Amino acid sequence: LAWLRTCPLFYREQGYAMVHAGLLPMWTMGHALSLAEEVHRELRGDDYANLLANMYGNQPTRWSESLEGYPRLRVIINAMTRMRVCSADGDMGLGFKGGAADIPAGLFPWFEVANRASAASPIIFGHWSALGLRIRTNVIGLDSGCLWGRQLSALRLEDRQLYQVACPGAASSTRPQ
Repeated sequence: LAWLRTCPLFYREQGYAMVHAGLLPMWTMGHALSLAEEVHRELRGDDYANLLANMYGNQPTRWSESLEGYPRLRVIINAMTRMRVCSADGDMGLGFKGGAADIPAGLFPWFEVANRASAASPIIFGHWSALGLRIRTNVIGLDSGCLWGRQLSALRLEDRQLYQVACPGAASSTRPQ
């Protein structure tokens, strides 16, 4: 926990950004970085235990600049660590854990929302093993299901060379296909 408190929630360098799960469609890269730093300051602060006690929950499900306190921090944390899908206006479908073919009507992969403010910069993310590997110009989804006995994937950014190793023995009986 001490080490995790020192890690950034969102990282940006040399034309790439990295986030565990995703970014809400209205967030620019600069805004996302600022919001992640807001959470990071709280995690490094003396009162971090209260943040940890209050960060879990599915509400609120959408971003608003008027949010304050733990609800504000929870939306940022949920988007960057849990979100897979959202509506066109950024309402997070936090309960969804399936693959792309199973996405409920009205929800989209966060990176496919039309007019996403961060679309011009490549974003590397994971967290969505049921989606599988996705390598596009502006989106790199690297979770290829190692947890479920599939593969662990890495991408060398300079030339986008993909490296994968098998993860035998990691499979669970509830493994998504």
